[in-house]
Amino acid sequence: MFRNLYCKIAKISLGIITLTGSMFYAQQWQDVGAATISAGASSFNNLVIDAQGNYYVSYYDLSVSKGSVQKFNGSSWSHLGGSAGITSSFATFNSLSISPSGNNIYYTNQGTGLEVRQFNGTSWTQLTSPTTSTINYQASAVSPANTLFTYSTHNSGTVQRYVNGTWEQVGNTGFSTGAMFAEMVIGSNNKIYTCNVSSGVRVYENSTTATSTDNWTLVGGSIIDAASSSEQYTSDIAIDANNNLYVAYVSNTAGGQKLNVKKFNGTSWFQIGAANFSTGRVQHVAIAVTPSGDPYVVASRWENDDMLKNTAYKFDTTTQAWVTFGGTFISDGQATYNDVAIDKVNNYLVLSYSQSGVKVKRISIPATTTTPTCNNTDPGTTPGDTGCVTFNYKGQSVVYTTVRGADGKIWLQQNLGSSQVATSMADSDSYGDLFQWGRWDDGHQVRNSPTTTVPSANNPAGLNGITSFILGTGPSWWSTNASSDSWNGANSAAVTSAVGIDPCKAIGAGWKLPSQADWVTAVNAEGMGSAATAYSSKLKLPAAGYRSQSSGGFTYVGERGYYWSGDIAVSGGKYLYNSTALANPNSGGPRAQGQSVRCIKDITGLSTTDIRKASLGVYPNPTNRILNIKTDSNVENINVTNIVGQKINVQFKNNQINMNGLPNGIYIVELQLEDGQKISKKIIKN
Repeated sequence: MFRNLYCKIAKISLGIITLTGSMFYAQQWQDVGAATISAGASSFNNLVIDAQGNYYVSYYDLSVSKGSVQKFNGSSWSHLGGSAGITSSFATFNSLSISPSGNNIYYTNQGTGLEVRQFNGTSWTQLTSPTTSTINYQASAVSPANTLFTYSTHNSGTVQRYVNGTWEQVGNTGFSTGAMFAEMVIGSNNKIYTCNVSSGVRVYENSTTATSTDNWTLVGGSIIDAASSSEQYTSDIAIDANNNLYVAYVSNTAGGQKLNVKKFNGTSWFQIGAANFSTGRVQHVAIAVTPSGDPYVVASRWENDDMLKNTAYKFDTTTQAWVTFGGTFISDGQATYNDVAIDKVNNYLVLSYSQSGVKVKRISIPATTTTPTCNNTDPGTTPGDTGCVTFNYKGQSVVYTTVRGADGKIWLQQNLGSSQVATSMADSDSYGDLFQWGRWDDGHQVRNSPTTTVPSANNPAGLNGITSFILGTGPSWWSTNASSDSWNGANSAAVTSAVGIDPCKAIGAGWKLPSQADWVTAVNAEGMGSAATAYSSKLKLPAAGYRSQSSGGFTYVGERGYYWSGDIAVSGGKYLYNSTALANPNSGGPRAQGQSVRCIKDITGLSTTDIRKASLGVYPNPTNRILNIKTDSNVENINVTNIVGQKINVQFKNNQINMNGLPNGIYIVELQLEDGQKISKKIIKN
């Protein structure tokens, strides 16, 4: 039921109230769209959420006695493909999965063997069946390379992948001694994991590139635990951004048929919190995990007056115990076929279940990360040394890691728009945004931005008010490709019909888009020869793919990297291209293509005059109200923090900092001068 997770938490929708020794979560479950989204009764729900925050639900639709799939557009649900019922007959067992690129959705169901359907954005197409033998339980998942995998009871447990219109067997058959209550996830490490109940909960692993002779192995070397099994007593598996595995299941009769969660630590499975932690027997178990590894589990109670009402649990790291999340019960009646997923874009836990029809609810989840502190120190002189830089991007302050490259220059170690330094070549949280050549931080670059047609003035001067990704036939954006065009403007005042804003200049003095020559030097110095070695370099370049200028779709995500330079090409703009066996810094492509931006700080280009020590005076110190700044270089930015590193909002005008009203104490005043120098002073306020 759980599907792959790709992306970082973006925001918190509702607040958290902190109490002594524990956390009280003030959030409430809310209906997503209508209270009931199906026309009639339902069962066998599956919920997936794509990287843009779109919700998809599949279910056995009793109103038409077929399988149906619906999508939530932000305000309402509608049937994917236009109508209910996409299968030829019943679909009591089904699964739903989506490619990391978001271009394809796959629905599998019990029918004539294992039936597989693909939605390409317009309509459903039935693919050839992996098997025509009778099957019940099955699952599907899509790899980082956008390859579909299925798992079914065929031959007592078989996994197959769909490549160029043909199904290939992955590993040996019969490995799971059946595939009852089958689930499957695929990690960014290109390992595939199956979960099933057969004389206990079992998880097996193999490589996404495995052949039929590469046998499946039992993760941890043995069953996870004894467990109950039936269409109601289910198990579920989840995976976080670091490829840690989590399993939720129902203990056997001896354990009271209660709820359990275990995690694999790389060597063995260990219990998260107490064993059998639910207050009574449970059924219809589902689990989801945030990228950072916070598990949430949902189950329906099966006794007393609570018969089949469902409850969500969160693991409280402070008390090391499972606590109910969003109230004692979510449903007001019997809730079956729970499935749960994380909306990483909008920071929700999302739940689907059946209660006289399909219901989908969500609840805001607390943030698990804090904004990192940064002293804005450049990396050391040794290649691989790191530092950090603070700047404004997409309307908010961000902290990015910087690195000294093998070329001796300072680079961002992250793509613009990313939430972290890449942990793998296919780490979606490190992909960042995709810019069109010559454009800047105007919103068009985010991966879920809407599309539009070419502006009437098809150049930077015609972009006023346009924040969408520009599409068209042929070279659609800034298609003149004049050799006089440049992408080096410092701000909006520099924009002309031939000059676009360099988005890297927002970082600070010295920062810019790399030139073609910068990429040539970096490729040679780092020894890049492929997308894999581009990732393993000091720069940690992920394979973020590109966005099509004609469709707005995504291509080669997780497989290839496309990194703009600020230089022009006959075809549009120069860029670095990384593939399976190539790192070409001399590539050229259409300006309308959406590609990654990685910024460089070329300190070697600063003259002796530029890097001279500025004359600076800060007085009076101590001060009781106004702090005067005297310098022979203009002050570009100030940053005031207290002794524990918290940023303080102050007024800066006419080279004076107004500290009136601040508590007495010690403060750090950091000045960024227009020549790029950063100077810190300790100030006493009394």
